Amino acid sequence: MENYKAIDFENWPRKNHYLYYTNLVKAGYSMTINLDVTRLVSFCKAKELKFYPTFIYCAAAVVNSTENLKMFKDKDGMPCVWDKVVPNYTIFHDDDKTFSDMWTDFDFDFKTFYENITSDMEKYKDVKGVKAKDGQPPNFFCISCVPWVSYTGYSTYSGGGDPTFFPIITFGKYTEENGTLKMPFTLTISHAVCDGYHTAKFFDDLQKFIDAFADTKEA
Repeated sequence: MENYKAIDFENWPRKNHYLYYTNLVKAGYSMTINLDVTRLVSFCKAKELKFYPTFIYCAAAVVNSTENLKMFKDKDGMPCVWDKVVPNYTIFHDDDKTFSDMWTDFDFDFKTFYENITSDMEKYKDVKGVKAKDGQPPNFFCISCVPWVSYTGYSTYSGGGDPTFFPIITFGKYTEENGTLKMPFTLTISHAVCDGYHTAKFFDDLQKFIDAFADTKEA
């Protein structure tokens, strides 16, 4: 069962910002940075781990430690925060060049999550269509990779719809710059739940997490 807590709306510091960006200016935004994944790539190679599910773990761990990235509206339209959110990610079918998305429950224990997500990827790798795995829970966020290009900007647009409260995360191909591996990383989110400060802190927290994870984690 998905658990959540209601926001104390009347005493919430973001009350006026939330109302402004949900009622007057229904704005969302995308922001892209270059993450340093040098240590994480070396860690994956040394431990013979796949980079994609390992990075999904890192991103999901930081998302789950960030209240603004776990928000949603309840049936009455009031802002709430999930106790936990799960990654909804994409898999690519090389034979027909289509993708499918699927989800795996999140666990802060890396070994547990890695075993579960790689098992799901193997189980559903040949299931075609947009949705490969049924039963997607409501407490999800989106994460996907564009491994063919190291981009400098990215924008997600949904015509006719309000910006999503859940994060849409995209990352691309990492490339070497002066001995450092840099990877484009994009967060798309509703302005009602995140401002530039929250996005910048998320980026900073993620960089610190992947460096510490690669330096200290025993896989």
